[in-house]
Amino acid sequence: MKIVAALGAAALVLTTACAPGSENPGGQAGAPSSVKTDAAALGDVSLTVWDQEVRGGQAAQMAQLVKDFEAKYPNIKVKRVSRSFDDLKTTLRLALSGNDAPDVVQANNGRSDMGEFVKAGQLVPLDEWAKAYDWGSRYPGTVLQYSRYSADGKTFGEGNLYGLPQVGEVVGLYYNKEKLTKLGLQPPTTWAEFEDALAKAKAAGETPMQLGNLDKWPAIHVFGTVQGKVTPADQITTLAFGRPGASWKTPENTKAAETLVSWVDKGYFNSGFNGQGYDPAWQDFGKGNGVFLIAGTWLQADLAKALGDKVGFLLPPGQAADAKPVVTGGTGLPFAMTNKAKNKDAAAAYINFITSPDAMKVLTSTGNLPIADTTQQQPPAGLAKDVFTAFGTAVSQEGLVPYLDYATPTMYDTLGAALQDLMAKKATPQQFVDKLEADYSKFAAK
Repeated sequence: MKIVAALGAAALVLTTACAPGSENPGGQAGAPSSVKTDAAALGDVSLTVWDQEVRGGQAAQMAQLVKDFEAKYPNIKVKRVSRSFDDLKTTLRLALSGNDAPDVVQANNGRSDMGEFVKAGQLVPLDEWAKAYDWGSRYPGTVLQYSRYSADGKTFGEGNLYGLPQVGEVVGLYYNKEKLTKLGLQPPTTWAEFEDALAKAKAAGETPMQLGNLDKWPAIHVFGTVQGKVTPADQITTLAFGRPGASWKTPENTKAAETLVSWVDKGYFNSGFNGQGYDPAWQDFGKGNGVFLIAGTWLQADLAKALGDKVGFLLPPGQAADAKPVVTGGTGLPFAMTNKAKNKDAAAAYINFITSPDAMKVLTSTGNLPIADTTQQQPPAGLAKDVFTAFGTAVSQEGLVPYLDYATPTMYDTLGAALQDLMAKKATPQQFVDKLEADYSKFAAK
């Protein structure tokens, strides 16, 4: 994918009318009447930023970009607070409602987080800064839609812009090359070959697939991978964005649930997967335990460091080798501005800096997948090249579908818990889809 890079003018000031608060039923934070992009002229500023860039390559790129930002703008000091995804999700809601909220936050763009924050008026729409910095020339609409909401937080994928992501994401198959070779197998090119590899790994005494589902959300990615093989992409997209006309109670979704249960019955996952954390699971894979790991491209740097040239990555194969990909993905968590930001222009300058073309080069060099200028980067051979190729294929063939937990404000919790019950054999596939449909129907009725 190529997203044309362009930089906004260094000292542009735009003046626009503010939208009246009375027209924002959710109490939306309004955009300012003017914005400034000359960050060096903003005076001394202290900027508090919360992010979830805690893993190896993620932490490295953020530390470098903060250092570079402060070097370019010595008048702005960044106080960076880094938390794990789960910790950030837990603490952010309370923080945004307090008087000491951070200026910039990395917020999960699903309805349960960003949608609710928009509804509560806790995030500032970034549209005027987007014009000033010309973000539209760096990011296509298909990327920006993942950070757009209507003012009331009801409609996802349309409306005002509330965040800007750094990285692209796609959920695929990490595989241990050595183990596949010992099994006499090549990387699978069809879904049947993939399931055959799982069966042969189990028969040979290997752990076919690593999964740590204590945190509940990891199984969402596994289910989404299976769902994409039996469910049309447009049906998944409509469902995940919570739009009218979608339903969980379909033969395709039930079949996906049945397939997941069959994998449990066949022993394709590591023992005790529902009680193991996400990080310990992928770290175990990184130690050479397991043939496959269904996970996102955010693990690229860490797994490359752990396994070197022994690890590969590919998109989940289709029913046929030439099938169009249907794969969960999109953007990483976008960076957003809170309504408590003390200097909103400084906050916007920070967001612009860490998503600039130069920042994309830093992301590439630290083992991450930049969302912009992707085809202009030079990833090293091996896992990085696999990841860049897979993401480029998914985007160019329009095969990306949104994360399923985007669907409703409560779907993250509902789906995660339902998958734990399904895979623990505490609920049947039919009970599983019934539970999800109840959540979905309740939201649609509002």
